[in-house]
Amino acid sequence: MFKGVSLSVPKENPECPLSLRPAASPTLIGSVQRALRLMEAAAEHPYGATAKQLARRAQLPLSTTYHLLRTLVHEGYLRRDHGQYVPGDAPLGRAAVPGSDPSQWLSKVALELDAAVYHALYLDGEVRLTHAVPGPSHASVEEDVPFGASAHAHAIGQCLLSQLDGTSRRKHLDRHPPVPLTRNTMTEPETVLSRLARARRGEPVHESEEYATGTVCAALPITIGAIPSTIAFSLPVTESHRLHSTAQRLKARSEQTLTSLSFTVTG
Repeated sequence: MFKGVSLSVPKENPECPLSLRPAASPTLIGSVQRALRLMEAAAEHPYGATAKQLARRAQLPLSTTYHLLRTLVHEGYLRRDHGQYVPGDAPLGRAAVPGSDPSQWLSKVALELDAAVYHALYLDGEVRLTHAVPGPSHASVEEDVPFGASAHAHAIGQCLLSQLDGTSRRKHLDRHPPVPLTRNTMTEPETVLSRLARARRGEPVHESEEYATGTVCAALPITIGAIPSTIAFSLPVTESHRLHSTAQRLKARSEQTLTSLSFTVTG
């Protein structure tokens, strides 16, 4: 689940569980990380796990586990059912379950940015597009070439690959050799790797007509436990002048979401 965030969504604020790392005290970060490790462990057991099982999986003392579980259950992120804990009904709890739907939040962002918005993960060595939400006046990009096989060419894939270590990036390109999709596509593996290595942590990745002619895209890295993730948007090339400013608005919007995740978990 989400690493380095405070966990409580106020009842009146249905924000989506997509997160960056905000500044916080080391004590708070440690406490939140322990809570998130429990939520990650619960996500691996969608049909329930005991406190002892979760403590072992999260590598936490049982006393700390019980304390955090009480808080997470109280806030709705986990649910206790016949002595076992399962992901709950609060937004972050729903996000712990594979296949959960954050489309409501993405739709709001698409409306605010006036852009098509996407969410993707890097899972089991592959790029996996989970959501594509059209904007009010812009359709989502047609996946003419599967995103998973063309990560070198689009901002989504570049953002996800930039979150991997060098060996994992190279192995991915070995499995999916870069091929030209447009005249702007980088196809030399060493050039692609060099570009990925230069990506700044926590900053958006941009591309212009590398995946699809007539389309520009930016992707923001998201930390979800150990799973690389990204929120991205696309625009027609005729609106490329607002690519960078819209990327910063997306970053600010994500950070704003985090400021609403406001209760402190201690233990």
